[in-house]
Amino acid sequence: MPEQRTIPMNIGTEIPSLTLPSVSRATLALYAGASGDHNPIHIDSDFARKAGMPDVFVHGMLSMAWLGRMLTDWQPQSRLRKFSCRFAAITQLYDVIHCSGQVVELFEDETGPCARVAISASRQDGTQTLVGEAIVTV
Repeated sequence: MPEQRTIPMNIGTEIPSLTLPSVSRATLALYAGASGDHNPIHIDSDFARKAGMPDVFVHGMLSMAWLGRMLTDWQPQSRLRKFSCRFAAITQLYDVIHCSGQVVELFEDETGPCARVAISASRQDGTQTLVGEAIVTV
């Protein structure tokens, strides 16, 4: 059975952030292969330019996966009850993405004590690309 970590938290507690290396073409190709999402807008520069984009751009679900990684680095996956995001801006090739979160509410539900965490992914210039929330049991 996996270790169950208990991390004290209060409203305002910041969870450990995650900063990824610059997004490369290789990252996009590997994600396309792993996810099965071979949309050419993410892997074919000529296609992306014909669609009016300056180049390929990151799959939105890859950024969401990074937020999920940040959450499960903080709490075991078994404690994650909800995880949702809204796509706010495009993550471009070579962007450096920073994922962060903060506890915004403590409450009880049928599973016991829980925390609502506001989460976001941002580019190096501070532009938020994803915003959302997670619910974890505590």
